[in-house]
Amino acid sequence: MDKTNEKKLNVGLFIDTFYPMVDGVIMVVDNYAKRLSKFCNVTVFTLKPRGYKKCVRTYPYKVVSCRKIFVPFLDYDLPTPKSDRKFMRQLEAADLDIVHIHSPFTIGRVGIKYAKKHNVPVIANLHSQFKMDFYKVTKSKLITKMLLKKIVKTFNECDEFYATNKTFAQVFLEYGVNHLPLVQQNGTDFIPIEDTETAIKTVNEKYNLPVDMPVFLFVGRINKLKNIYFLLDALNLLNNKHFKMIFVGDGQDLHDFKNKVASSSVKDNVIFTGKITDRELLAALYLRAKLFLFPSMYDTNSLVQIEAASQKTPTVFLKGSVTSATVTDNVNGFLSDPTPEAYAKRIEEILADDELYNSVSEGAARDIYVSWDRCVQEIYARYLEHIEKYKNKIAE
Repeated sequence: MDKTNEKKLNVGLFIDTFYPMVDGVIMVVDNYAKRLSKFCNVTVFTLKPRGYKKCVRTYPYKVVSCRKIFVPFLDYDLPTPKSDRKFMRQLEAADLDIVHIHSPFTIGRVGIKYAKKHNVPVIANLHSQFKMDFYKVTKSKLITKMLLKKIVKTFNECDEFYATNKTFAQVFLEYGVNHLPLVQQNGTDFIPIEDTETAIKTVNEKYNLPVDMPVFLFVGRINKLKNIYFLLDALNLLNNKHFKMIFVGDGQDLHDFKNKVASSSVKDNVIFTGKITDRELLAALYLRAKLFLFPSMYDTNSLVQIEAASQKTPTVFLKGSVTSATVTDNVNGFLSDPTPEAYAKRIEEILADDELYNSVSEGAARDIYVSWDRCVQEIYARYLEHIEKYKNKIAE
């Protein structure tokens, strides 16, 4: 019997972290869930957040949370779904038509087990360069190799997996997955600001910015993995110190990084805003910025570069980074050799060439800006394809 013709699809999204923590994977799942819930019954299976009794956030979709083990010194906790009877009962009662995992760990494994037991398709989004993650924590090549082998086995149990661009797909093929992942882009909920004059005035007044002051922007977790110390080194090398660098975000390295900035030659040029949840203000910051500076070698296809492009703000990446794979240098973004000296020089070249800058700004909006609505329509069509394949397999 074809469920898709009878009722809304029951979709399960599985993730090992969730609000009130904010990171790229959480935002991807939230945006999937919000838009899919307009025509599907969506449940996000996750863990109870820290301080969850005080968490009053509401969602247009269902959230089922399991118990967890607190992990000191880390931002992330360990979900324990199998020992949470209530969670497992709710999962069993979900009657899912498709399982979509966003993590290969504890909750993702539970999703795969459900899919195999109930004979429904299971797909996965690939979000992180796990090899870097594992080595950062373990400092051991052997342990990293063992952990990588384990998650590859998990992904190979899925019917399909999706990477955010072709370069990232190749990374997972090198990890050992059994076929090249398909590409499924990320998007943004931002739309171009219409009243640009008011938005820019708001930012200037809030952060005491002169009208003619060039502004550079970074949005993300303040974490060494994001190459923020490289960025500071490059800013120190700029000949013209007439600029403001705004860092938006929080993270485990914020305190140490602030101390590093305080002892640098650009200490008076840097503004730390902390985490910003006001999406209108964040969009206005992207609009006010001349350049979005993102020298990360860790990210895969960060949401922030798409958000910047929504306001025609181009990004300066490092050559060879996975997250720059969708960018063509001097067309819809900028690339730099991976040294602070080269990055500083690239910024100065861009600021000196208005014609090139304006062309690339238009290119970023044209080529990099993608809406979540379009992405979700694409993934929904893929859901239907996978469900149809299962239906035919059962009929055989």
